[in-house]
Amino acid sequence: MSGPILADVIAVLESAYPPALAESWDSVGLVCGDPADPVTRVVFAVDPTEAVVDDAIASGADLLVVHHPLLLRGVDTVGAHTPKGALVHKLIKAGCALFSAHTNADSADPGVSDALAQALGLTVLRPIEPKPTQPLDKWVVMVPVENASAVQDALFEAGAGRIGDYSQCSWTVTGTGQFLPADGANPTIGTVGAVEQVREDRVEVIAPRGKRSAVLGALRAAHPYEEPAFDVFELAAFPSSLGLGRVGELEHPETLREFTARVARSLPSTEWGVRAAGDPDATVRTVAVCGGSGDSYLDVVAALGADVYVTADLRHHPADEHLRAGGPALVDVAHWASEYPWCAQAKSVLDAAFADNPGWESRVSTIRTDPWCLSAH
Repeated sequence: MSGPILADVIAVLESAYPPALAESWDSVGLVCGDPADPVTRVVFAVDPTEAVVDDAIASGADLLVVHHPLLLRGVDTVGAHTPKGALVHKLIKAGCALFSAHTNADSADPGVSDALAQALGLTVLRPIEPKPTQPLDKWVVMVPVENASAVQDALFEAGAGRIGDYSQCSWTVTGTGQFLPADGANPTIGTVGAVEQVREDRVEVIAPRGKRSAVLGALRAAHPYEEPAFDVFELAAFPSSLGLGRVGELEHPETLREFTARVARSLPSTEWGVRAAGDPDATVRTVAVCGGSGDSYLDVVAALGADVYVTADLRHHPADEHLRAGGPALVDVAHWASEYPWCAQAKSVLDAAFADNPGWESRVSTIRTDPWCLSAH
C-alpha cells in the first residue's frame, strides 16, 4: 500500500489538535512543505531551533513537528539573511516540512498539560480554564409522517444529528398538525380556505451553530411543504474537557518536599531546575498543572482547591503575593521541560495512524532547547 502524504499527516494532527482551539493571537499549522509530498520520517520537538532543524535534516526527516511556532510574530521577509528565514530555506531545500501545534495543543484533550500531568503520575480531573462546549442549535421540524425519513436524511447530510461518536441522532414523536391556507398559497396538502389537519412527525436534531445555513437549506429543499414549520433553539454552553491547564490528583498524598522531588525525577533536567515555594511539609494531593508560562492562573488555582500548582516562568512578585494571599504551594520548572512530555504524546498520535505503513519512522528529538545553559550556586 502507498504511504501517507503530508496532507494525510496534517489531517491527523489537526484532528488531535484542532486549529480552532488556538488563541486568536497564535499562528499554528503548516509553516513550509508541500501537502502532496510523501512522509515517512517525522521528528518531534518543542522548539524549531537551528540545532533541532539541522538534526532533523541530518536524519532524513520529511517532517518536523514542533510546539512553538517559528513565525509567531508578523514578518515581512523570510530571506535567508534573517535567522528564522535561514531555517525556512534550510527546511525547504532539504524537503523537510515544518508544522506547529501551539495553543491548540495546549487546549486539546489530551493536550500539553495532560502530557505533563501524566508525566507526574496524576489522574486528570478537569481543565483549569475549560473552554465552553461547541455552540449548538436544536432544530424542531414538523413534517408529514410519510416524508419524515427523507427530511431526516437531508438534515443528517447537512451536518445535523451528531453527538460525540454517534451520528444520525434524532428524536421523533407523532402528532396532528393544523393549518389554514390563505389566498395566494399553493398548499401541497389541503385547499385554500379550508382548515387541514395532517398526521405529522415532530423531528428533533441538534447541529453545530456554524452549520445553520446549510441545515436550513437542506430542510427547505427536502420538506414537501411550501412553508415548513420549524423552530431553532440555541442550546446553553457548558464547560468542556477542552481548555488550558489541568487539575489532577496523586494516587497517594505526599509532602511538598516529596512532590517536588517527584517533579524533578519526572521531567528532563535543566539548568533552570525545579523550585518550590510553600511549606515543605505541607500535604499535597490535588495538583494543578499548566505547561508553559502559567502565572495568569495563580488566582484561579486557589479557587479550584489545588494543594500545589506546577507551571513555568514564575516571577518573584506574583509568586510572593500569591503565597501571602494564602494560595497553594508553587512548583516552578523550566518552560521547555514542562512542555517536553507533549512531544511523546504527539508522536503517539501519528504512530497510531501510520505506524503500519512500510518505512514509517518517528522519534522525539533529544536536543534540549531550553535557552538557559549555565547555573552557579
